[in-house]
Amino acid sequence: MQTAIECFPCFLRQTIIALKQLYGMDDTHGGIIRDILSIMQEADTSKPPAYTTTYIHRLIRDRLAQDPFRDIKHRYNAIALELYPALKEKIKESRDPLWTAARLAIAGNVIDFGIFTSIDIEGSMSRALKEHIAVDDYPSFKNAVADAKGLLYLFDNAGEIVFDRLLIEEFVSLGKKVTAVVKGAPVLNDVTFEDAAQAGITGLCEIIDNGSDAVGTILEWTSPEFRREFEAAELVISKGQGNFETLEGNGKKTYFLFQSKCDVVSKELGLSPGSMLLKKS
Repeated sequence: MQTAIECFPCFLRQTIIALKQLYGMDDTHGGIIRDILSIMQEADTSKPPAYTTTYIHRLIRDRLAQDPFRDIKHRYNAIALELYPALKEKIKESRDPLWTAARLAIAGNVIDFGIFTSIDIEGSMSRALKEHIAVDDYPSFKNAVADAKGLLYLFDNAGEIVFDRLLIEEFVSLGKKVTAVVKGAPVLNDVTFEDAAQAGITGLCEIIDNGSDAVGTILEWTSPEFRREFEAAELVISKGQGNFETLEGNGKKTYFLFQSKCDVVSKELGLSPGSMLLKKS
């Protein structure tokens, strides 16, 4: 997908959200915002918005000399871990544990402090566990999982990773070899090795990083090692809107699990904002 005119106010809004994570807004941020406006002015609208968002957040981290989302990531990993035992029991009691785990993984995608300033985890879980979601390729997904010996799982956000753990545990219980992918460096509230360790993923499956600090998965900005893993993967499970923006139509057998969080992506999909998707590429 391409960058739309509606993306530009969102770029600025995301900048303000990031700056508020540490200090609230003050006059010292004026220079950062002016430089962000310069990045926006040079945005390549032929590419997905994730490209411009990556440049913006690189500048923010550089100017602040730290990751503004580190504390909130840690806090929401802890909040999600408190929910984990009850969610695990819900999956255990389900008639189709894989279905329930996949729906909960989609529900967890609401935890995104790069976009939202408040979230409703309980409401998201309730909506996800209803019979119908906007795009539901679950029958195909279930067959693809059954047929694959292994799969590549692309994480999205901290906090959400605990919901991903539930789905990965189902894959492992089915005898699948799972390779989970974290970011090579912090960006927004995306998952890094530190988050995977806090969420209890490190002992569950192989974890690699993609060698990149980009929003989503911009393949040409990832490491050669990750690209080899990606090309060799039988099946890719892609979490989050940023990964959808950057990987849609990549030619691999991919299932996208996410919530459409903005008007531009929703319009691209022909859906209303907030729609939930389990979508085959």
